Amino acid sequence: MTGELKDRDESWPVISSTDLYRTDWVMALRQDTLRPPAGDETFDRLVLEHPGAVIVLAVDDEDRAYCLWQYRHPARRRFVELPAGLLDTAGEGPLDAARRELREEAGLEASNWTPLGTTWSSPGISAEEMHYFLARGLTAVDHEFERAHEEADMEGDWVPIADLRAAVLAGDIGDAPLVVAVLLADAKGLL
Repeated sequence: MTGELKDRDESWPVISSTDLYRTDWVMALRQDTLRPPAGDETFDRLVLEHPGAVIVLAVDDEDRAYCLWQYRHPARRRFVELPAGLLDTAGEGPLDAARRELREEAGLEASNWTPLGTTWSSPGISAEEMHYFLARGLTAVDHEFERAHEEADMEGDWVPIADLRAAVLAGDIGDAPLVVAVLLADAKGLL
């Protein structure tokens, strides 16, 4: 092993950067030309700019998680997911975004929030950093959120944690954020 078993911040010199796709949407695609610190040869890398995301494993007093069923076009399938969303509101940190998403997508508020961890979805191409939370002490609230596109077809329901864990372990659920959230909470003894 060559060093501490821990990720660390590091930045290689960017010689040039070219926008390949950029609109007023929160994500963009660019091509960076890099030079490694100990070399003269340059190389190109594609970067999907992403503001980050939050994922909420909301568990009620009956040990059930609130899940969503949502169609995702790139994969051409309907996934079992957790309430989640982008960090796309200026000045809003991950916990505030998680509270907002739980209210918008599930009509719930939580009195107890536990950070589960943070991961990078695919650091070889994407800057997406995902923040996971366990929410407990749930109460139903009124919410005014107009769903559009795939979200207009989204369905939600309560699933026993034991069934959700079994589906994850059986490979019946493939949404990575849900899988990571359940495994993190389970490994930390929080479920």
